[in-house]
Amino acid sequence: MFRSALANVYRTPSFATVSRMAGPRSATSAFARRMYSDKPKDTDAEKTEAATKEGETPATVNVEAFEKLQKSVTEKDAKLKELKDAYLRSLADAENIRMRSKTEVDNTKVFAIQKFAKDLLDTIDILELALKHVPKGDLVDKIANKTLVDLHEGVEMTKSNLLKTLERHGVESFDPIDKPYDPNTSHALYQAPIAGKTPGDVFNVEKRGYIINGRVLRPAQVGVVLDPNGN
Repeated sequence: MFRSALANVYRTPSFATVSRMAGPRSATSAFARRMYSDKPKDTDAEKTEAATKEGETPATVNVEAFEKLQKSVTEKDAKLKELKDAYLRSLADAENIRMRSKTEVDNTKVFAIQKFAKDLLDTIDILELALKHVPKGDLVDKIANKTLVDLHEGVEMTKSNLLKTLERHGVESFDPIDKPYDPNTSHALYQAPIAGKTPGDVFNVEKRGYIINGRVLRPAQVGVVLDPNGN
């Protein structure tokens, strides 16, 4: 079978021509050179070897590129962290401003009538003073002293109505009588030794105190029991 294939090769025109010109041995060599004359392309190993001969190894180039890329990523991460911190600080500042603004608005609403209410307290003090100076004995006989009784009731109703109006707006009165003196809510006008009273307690209230939404609008004006020993 091999001989038949070889005979066919010898019978080809090109081979026959070469054979006639160079003889059988030369024809065989020419055929072998023609069959294996196409060289394969350079492999990676050959390229690496060529680059090594020139002094530029691919490994060195890859390390430099990696270091440069790593440096760029590190710089971007630092910049991103800086921007994130600035963003969070901005959010915190905005939230603080919002809370302060809300507090100011709420306080404005709550204490909007503070000055007006404080001005009304003098009127209430006058009404209470008028009621205090009416002898209670004159109010017993409602027929004989009808005019005085009616006037007293009218003043009492006016005072009560004013107090209720203030309460609807967050203003409340307090009376510290027979309670320990508190300098945060009361103002001591005088001191006196009172038998049967505990030193430091309030024994008289000249003017009641008022608070507005938990804040002292006006301290009570009181008299305080004095300790006989001076303590």
